[in-house]
Amino acid sequence: MEKETYQFKPVDDKTWPDLVKLFEHKGGPSYCWCMAWRELDNNDRSDNKAKKNALKSQVDGKIPIGLVGYFDDEPVAWCSVGPRESFRDLGGDDKLENVWSITCFFIRRDKRKLRLTEQLIKEATIYAKKHGAKHMEAYPVDPDSPSYRFMGFKPLFEKMGFNYRHKAGSRRHVMVFHL
Repeated sequence: MEKETYQFKPVDDKTWPDLVKLFEHKGGPSYCWCMAWRELDNNDRSDNKAKKNALKSQVDGKIPIGLVGYFDDEPVAWCSVGPRESFRDLGGDDKLENVWSITCFFIRRDKRKLRLTEQLIKEATIYAKKHGAKHMEAYPVDPDSPSYRFMGFKPLFEKMGFNYRHKAGSRRHVMVFHL
């Protein structure tokens, strides 16, 4: 069996329609638009259209929001990654400068269990480094966590060279990778 290959692209004006297609696909995260850790102008976290518009306004403002993963030109995966200051307080390591944050993953159901999260993390670190980041932070949880599972799991980040710093809240682990 031939190994499937994926391509990863930053979300910008050209790839925004692909992110919309992925998020609005059956089972996609169109209920949150990856705004859990981003500011909303009206602070109404129940308004899905406002969340979509808020994320689009970041794209329009040239603020990096993340990467879309493709298989055969079809969007199948997402990683929210951007400068830490573009997010609300994540409880990260304030002593570090030039930090980018990985805050979320979504992989279409038919492409799960193919190690795409690992590939997304690798691509996110490359993307951040190209934009001047010195450190990458992530906020994963333990595999048995009842919440925040969209942020990834601590053992994978450990495997990928991220180091534990401290806990943020009761479930999230602040982990850092030096670029």
